[in-house]
Amino acid sequence: MSDFKKEETYIKNIKYKKVFNELLQLLPDYFFKVPASSTGKYHPKFALGEGGLVRHTKVALKIANDLLTNNSVFTTFTNEEKDLLLLGILVHDGLKLGLPEEKYTRFDHPILICNYLTENIDKISLEEKELNFICDAIKTHMGEWTTDYNGNEVLEKPTTKYQKFVHMCDYLASRKYLDVSFQNDNIVD
Repeated sequence: MSDFKKEETYIKNIKYKKVFNELLQLLPDYFFKVPASSTGKYHPKFALGEGGLVRHTKVALKIANDLLTNNSVFTTFTNEEKDLLLLGILVHDGLKLGLPEEKYTRFDHPILICNYLTENIDKISLEEKELNFICDAIKTHMGEWTTDYNGNEVLEKPTTKYQKFVHMCDYLASRKYLDVSFQNDNIVD
């Protein structure tokens, strides 16, 4: 399992630090090994190859933390909401290849991870309302890309400030012009 120690420090509430690790334990083994994009078309170089999904997730968390700790933006989020948003970003692509693992990205992976977390709530130290907040924030992280490969409308577009925030962090972390340096799968500041 990859080291998320730095990213865990973004979480302020002790209870949610525990949840951070519980969520990591729930993720399938492939999450820690696969690239962020099964085809290589939709993510920058750092997110490709073995461990790319982990690096993409770390960058999305870094972007979120930088924005959430900037006193000029997102000042309407409570500390609890900030922690819950970070927890959501941690797992937003947790079942990107489905469960069991499939060869290509599952378009409905935002729905899959929410269902999976709900089914495993007994393994997570969250109240139902907290889990619902996380799921509501991440279920729309695909943004405007709501149709599957056959043109069927599968996902909702983000409408709330929480959904838009998660989408924005994921979207920015997937931009090919982004050049983030890593050493041992940790962001070099």
